[in-house]
Amino acid sequence: MAYETITATIEHGIGRLTLNQPDKLNPLGTNTLQDIIDATTWFNKENISVVIVSGNGRAFTAGFDLREFTNTDSTGKDGAVLGREMAEAVDRMKPITIASLHGYCIGGGVVLASACDLRIASENTTFSIPEVDLGIPLAWGGIPRLVREIGPAMTKELVMTCRPFDAEEAKSLGFINRVVKDADLESQTMNMAEAIRKRPQSVIETTKNQVRAATDDLASTKNEWVGEMLIGAANKDSVARSAAQNYLNDKSGR
Repeated sequence: MAYETITATIEHGIGRLTLNQPDKLNPLGTNTLQDIIDATTWFNKENISVVIVSGNGRAFTAGFDLREFTNTDSTGKDGAVLGREMAEAVDRMKPITIASLHGYCIGGGVVLASACDLRIASENTTFSIPEVDLGIPLAWGGIPRLVREIGPAMTKELVMTCRPFDAEEAKSLGFINRVVKDADLESQTMNMAEAIRKRPQSVIETTKNQVRAATDDLASTKNEWVGEMLIGAANKDSVARSAAQNYLNDKSGR
């Protein structure tokens, strides 16, 4: 399928959804969020059992494109709404999703990874959640998804301090299934995908639904529309806007 900011392909029964703006470190702008949503609809219609989610170039993704802080798409939806819909679409995909992570996995990228069923990371992966530094809350269902994976205390620490953490720490927290050498990321991701593809798919799908039901009971995302309201308030806050601009200036000056 042809998309503007991603590629979506199927080969040998395994789907691939690849963020494909490598020159910009694969930002999650409104167009990308909509492309991901559209791709999940396509994958759900195909008879496949696994989709690998990855990023082209030097990074998985640098997160939400801050240049689009207040942009809306053709339907009037902004990044807060589309981000929540994107994470929910990935979470609810019929195939098993494997996030194959390398380089930077920042902010909304952490949410995208958390919406996937399984996560494998190269040892060079760096994670961070800078939203508080930007004067905005972590939305898109990020808080409940992180609480499910790493618990409330570590969710609060990583979101409140905005400190980076590496792949080994992410694995120790239970966020990553496996950490591999950079050169082995592709082969190890394919091994995981093939292991799932070869199993009885009806039982795999049942297992995914059982785990989803259990995690919904643990920390539901059904009230994440509140995050959209909070981001909307941050958009109108001069201090938050200034923080976002300073963050952009700092990134461009590196």
